[in-house]
Parts: sequence; structure tokens; C-alpha cells
Amino acid sequence: MLLAPEDTKTIQLDPITLLTHASGPVKLTVALLILASTLVWVIAVLKFLQLARMRSAHAKFEDEAVRATTGTELFEIAGRHRSAPGGRIVSWLAMRGAPGSVDRLRAIVERAIVNERQRASTFMPTLGTIAAVSPFVGLFGTVYGIIDAFVRIGAEKSASLPVVAPAIGEALFATAIGLAAAIPAVVFYNIIDKRLGDLESALEASAEEWVLVVAESRPDTAPDTHYDPRLAHTAYAPRERRA
Repeated sequence: MLLAPEDTKTIQLDPITLLTHASGPVKLTVALLILASTLVWVIAVLKFLQLARMRSAHAKFEDEAVRATTGTELFEIAGRHRSAPGGRIVSWLAMRGAPGSVDRLRAIVERAIVNERQRASTFMPTLGTIAAVSPFVGLFGTVYGIIDAFVRIGAEKSASLPVVAPAIGEALFATAIGLAAAIPAVVFYNIIDKRLGDLESALEASAEEWVLVVAESRPDTAPDTHYDPRLAHTAYAPRERRA
């Protein structure tokens, strides 16, 4: 005698269905992770564009600065390349009273390089935070999904696949989204940090030559360190002299 097959509940485990029927905390977790993942890509694009502009501007400045033999020539070249990191460093060197002792000039240049590093490192802490935190946020969704699965087992008094599969699916989906946000963040952070380090190394190597060029200049070659409105409200704005 043949028995009629029992009606079984169709299980749909595609991401859209899982997210639609997910519990509130899992939905919130996934929404935060999607936002973080989007932010990672936006920051990465902005940083790559910023670094490309800085490297291009610095290369143009270097092509001219390498031919400078006096402090005056170097300062004039820097005035034409204020968008370049090297140009801003030399301008900062001029405004702080160059020429002077070699040790003082090196200290001024080192401070200017720190300013350039801070300028170029904008949004890097955000990228690093997303890379570090996203897996744990996804893990929270995973743990909550598993707890939800056990609650459903207790309520249905059954551990059948239709009961536990949706909750387990939600948990794994949250984990996947967390990894999708964290992995690109780690990769982009390392790439951008490496390029920042290369740019900083190039500035440090060139700065030593700039210091020697300025230090060897006669005092009467120093430029007039007048106030430049284009440097207002920046780290390179000249300080007021005390009486």
C-alpha cells in the first residue's frame, strides 16, 4: 500500500529571502556591515586618488628642485608647486626663518614631513577600525542566529531542517557579510599604508638635500617670509612674531 507523501515546507536559503525573514538584530547587524563595506570602497577610491595626485605633484616638483643650486631658487620653485608635498615642506622651511643651522633646518623639515604624513593619513584610522571590528560584528550576528535556531527547536519541539535551516542560514550570512567588509579593508589598508610609507621615505631622502642647499646659501639669499593667504588655516600658517 502506497502512502501519500506528506506536505513539506519549502526551504529557501537565498540571501534575499534570508535577509527578508531574518530577526531584527540580524537585520541590524547586516545593515551595519553593508554600510561599513560601502565605506571601505569609498575610502579606498578617495585615498588612491589622493595619493596619485600627491605623487604626481611631488614628481613634478622634484624634477625642478633637483636643479636648484641656491636657497632662493629652491624657494621660488616651491612657490610654483604649493600643491606638492615637497613644495609645502620647502615653503614651511622658508617661513620658519631659513637659512639657519643645519640641525635647526632638519628639525623644521622633520616637523613638516610629520604634517604631510598626517594630511595623507586622513581616513586611515577609519579603514583600520573597519578591518578590525567587522569580523566581530559578523560574529555577533552568527551567535544570535544560532541562539535563534535553538529557540525555534524548543518552540517546535523538533530539530528538523525546516526549523533550524533559516536561523543557521541567517547566522552564516552575517558571517559572510562581516568577512566581505573586513577582507577588502585589510587589503586596502596595507596597500595604502605601503604607498604612504614610500612617499614619506621619498620626502625624507629629498629633504636632506633641500636642507643642505638652504644651509649653504648666504643669509642675504633668504626670501621675505611674508604672510601667504593661501596657507591660512593650515598646518603651515606662519606664527605671529613676539615683540
